[in-house]
Amino acid sequence: GFQRTAIVAVGGYLIDEEGLIRIQTICLEEDAARKVDEGRGYVKYNLDRLGIPLIEIATGPDIKNPEQAMRVAFKIGLLLRLSGKVKRGIGTIRQDLNISVEGGVKTEVKGVGKLELIPKVIEYEVSRQLKLLEIREELIKRGVCENDLTYLIVDVTNVFSNTRSKLVSSSLSKGLKIYATPLKGFGGLLKKELMPGRRFGTELSDYAKAWGGVGGIIHSDELPSYGISEEERDAVFSLLSLDKEKDAYVLVISDADSAERALKAVVDRARYALVGIPKETRAANPDGTTKYMRPQPGAMRMYPETDIKPIPVTQELLEEAERLKPPTPEELLARLIRDHKLTKTLAEQLIRDPLIHTYLNLVEELGDKVQPHIIATTLMIHLKSLKSEGLDVSIIDEQVLKTILSKVSENILSKDAIPEVLREYSLKRGEASLEELIKKYTGIRVSELEKLVDEVIEDLKETLLTKREKAFNIVMGEVMKKVRGRIDGKIVAETVKNRLREALGI
Repeated sequence: GFQRTAIVAVGGYLIDEEGLIRIQTICLEEDAARKVDEGRGYVKYNLDRLGIPLIEIATGPDIKNPEQAMRVAFKIGLLLRLSGKVKRGIGTIRQDLNISVEGGVKTEVKGVGKLELIPKVIEYEVSRQLKLLEIREELIKRGVCENDLTYLIVDVTNVFSNTRSKLVSSSLSKGLKIYATPLKGFGGLLKKELMPGRRFGTELSDYAKAWGGVGGIIHSDELPSYGISEEERDAVFSLLSLDKEKDAYVLVISDADSAERALKAVVDRARYALVGIPKETRAANPDGTTKYMRPQPGAMRMYPETDIKPIPVTQELLEEAERLKPPTPEELLARLIRDHKLTKTLAEQLIRDPLIHTYLNLVEELGDKVQPHIIATTLMIHLKSLKSEGLDVSIIDEQVLKTILSKVSENILSKDAIPEVLREYSLKRGEASLEELIKKYTGIRVSELEKLVDEVIEDLKETLLTKREKAFNIVMGEVMKKVRGRIDGKIVAETVKNRLREALGI
């Protein structure tokens, strides 16, 4: 399939602490088929994403450093989440980064799925580009020119007829052959590290894989290795008429057609090393490094949609968009602190969490009956605590929360009982009746509490008289075991103090 794209907006901006970031375009895209597997002679696609709507937001070239890039990406993602109109979860928001250094070209890195990975990807890509410029300067210094790099592909299988390399011998037993191409003047450069764990030879290997469908390459800078001996390495140098001190070569174990495509791609990439940094689209790896995907497409890849007429932007459409526009993070933060009386820390936690919409819905539905900070604490502290204990909180939906908080508003349930009810509901995986659980934690009257405190004091009288300085803590601990979640802890503490004073003069 191919991807349809509709431009929705142009000319926006974000305010960052280091300056204004232009938003060049916002596009609505219809996703195309995705590649799921690739091998020698085949590519497998999955059609499950065809037609899925995507939003692409493109910033201007205003981001100056890796940390700023992460901040801007976070803010864009936050704005999208606050809209309540986008899918949430791992992998639903991905960043494509366009990175360039002085003297180089723009390189696109696709598919950075984690915000915290953005600075590392940028740092590694900058390192890669700077090292490629160093390689260019070294090749110029060595006097290497494009004519030195020819499409010479030589069958060197006979060199390895008696090899001890298991990698080579097992491949030869399958009927494959070994082909080599010379890289004059590249001696030592193929092992030059561009970013952690990836060398210039890795770049050549990426091209061989992409264009030839081979599993990889072996190059002279890494030999002897893979069981290939020094004698075998030097024999290939001789066969290709190369200087083993100054030159290099690349081996491919494959069939003839794949080897030709792979080694031609290697030579093309080596030739481009004389220019500097190629215009590429690269894929982000989980460790922050990148690998070659494809050349950057040209402008001619875009053409007008033939099946759908342009959608006019009317005044009515603009007014509807204005009405649906969510508050900015700054506006919402100020509102939560000013109107809902939340602490700045709790408000910031909420804004960054997908549960912000649950919070706003509950505040709207419960009105003045439940203080917003109780709702916020339930979502940000009680639920998070249960999750950290390994309990399944996914069964606690908005309706469950509304029921529990409504009982608090009716003074049927103490706010201290909220975590206890939630914990027990989670432990029983939602199979227990919520109403029965609430009844279990329904509050007790003060007169009942006073009677219970008196009984505890009487039972522990001798201990309390000998440990007067610890009497309050002892009684408080015993009473809370029996009333936790059924009455406000402050009321319990005040009652314990009063009854100790009256009964024992403590």
